[in-house]
Amino acid sequence: MKKAELVFIPTPGISHLVSTVEVAKLLVDRDGRLSITFLIMKLRSDPKIDRFINSKPHVKEEVFKLVSQSESSPDSPSLAGFVLDMFCTSMIDVANEFGVPSYIFLTSGAAFLGLQFYVQALHDEQKVDPTEFKGSDAELVMPCLANPLPAKVLPSVMLNKEWLPNMLSQARRFRETKGIIINTFEELESHAINSFSKGNSPPVYPVGPILNLNRDGDREEESDKRKDIKQWLDDQPLSSVVYLCFGSMGSFGVDQVKEIACGLEQSGHRFLWSLRQPPPKGKIEPPSDYTNPREVLPEGFLDRTANIGKIIGWAPQTDILAHPSVRGFVSHCGWNSILESIWFGVPIAAWPLYAEQQLNAFQIIVELGLGVEIKMDYRREFISDGNETVISAGEIERGVRCLMELCDEKREKLKEMSGKSRKALENGGSSFTWLGRFIQDTMDHLK
Repeated sequence: MKKAELVFIPTPGISHLVSTVEVAKLLVDRDGRLSITFLIMKLRSDPKIDRFINSKPHVKEEVFKLVSQSESSPDSPSLAGFVLDMFCTSMIDVANEFGVPSYIFLTSGAAFLGLQFYVQALHDEQKVDPTEFKGSDAELVMPCLANPLPAKVLPSVMLNKEWLPNMLSQARRFRETKGIIINTFEELESHAINSFSKGNSPPVYPVGPILNLNRDGDREEESDKRKDIKQWLDDQPLSSVVYLCFGSMGSFGVDQVKEIACGLEQSGHRFLWSLRQPPPKGKIEPPSDYTNPREVLPEGFLDRTANIGKIIGWAPQTDILAHPSVRGFVSHCGWNSILESIWFGVPIAAWPLYAEQQLNAFQIIVELGLGVEIKMDYRREFISDGNETVISAGEIERGVRCLMELCDEKREKLKEMSGKSRKALENGGSSFTWLGRFIQDTMDHLK
């Protein structure tokens, strides 16, 4: 039995790393011929440096060791290819040197991939500068979406002259690969997935939803927080709580925090709010937990809401979304959060911040009709200059009320999609089948 080795090179950011490890586990559990080696790079803290170029020699060295081992021992697996994160496309050159195929594992959805290809073709073939759409009311019609996309929800990277070249280069390099594995499922993004068969893009393999649902490796402190949150949720009535969380990089300044607090209090709904402290100005760092949230909340807020609300820092998100007391989720619309909300059937009120989250919000509200809007075109960048728009308490209260009073028809539609997301991974399901096809194609390249 011929054995195959895949080399996975993820981006070290937690939102990318977790799903990459999960897809690797799916592959090795599915087929005994596969083994996987992870090469994980340490990021430099200076964003201006091309972080990955300097790690190329190390990657080459490690892969060379694997190849040498394979050649010296007949039982060792043969190198079958590289599976790269979207931010690691420079490693395609290393795969080419070893004469093996490259694949991308995309931690975002299929519509985002379609949008990247669309904008790159618009730029390269039609000579349109996408940064000119900044602040425009234009609507773009593209193969990967059923509805026209308002230019105001394009990802920031496509509207920024400094960042755009990186995105364009990434999309061009994606086209050089042998295939793109996507953390999505056919039933969720059928329009986008079908659009790839008509273009000149590599094959796509929708194998999701890939979620990390087990809680191995909790630190003791996290385990205590988890118990405390569970106890609080256990004490709430069924389907009564709105959960607010803005992802591993999401946080707000004091003015916005006060508006969220007032909006929640005015809504009258029970709430569980993951409130994080922003990093120092100009730094790209994850937010941290406040030692004393009272400092940033309106005076008396914690006392007035003591019976209906709980402020937390770090949040065990899948535990919270799985809890029967949770009725709605105010989210930044990171792709992992969207997949989790669908899996657990909890509707979203969209408040996107950065990356492709505005597009994700558009999908969940307009394309799929599964959520409501707080502000679909809101954006707050990784490096804050302190000049963000502040969404008013009134808008937040309206969004929370719409979410918690969401009609039965939309809730039923979400429940159906939740069932489809679970079915997709079962034996014979769409993602199960696509994963099998990816394995088959990988093994065929070895012949």
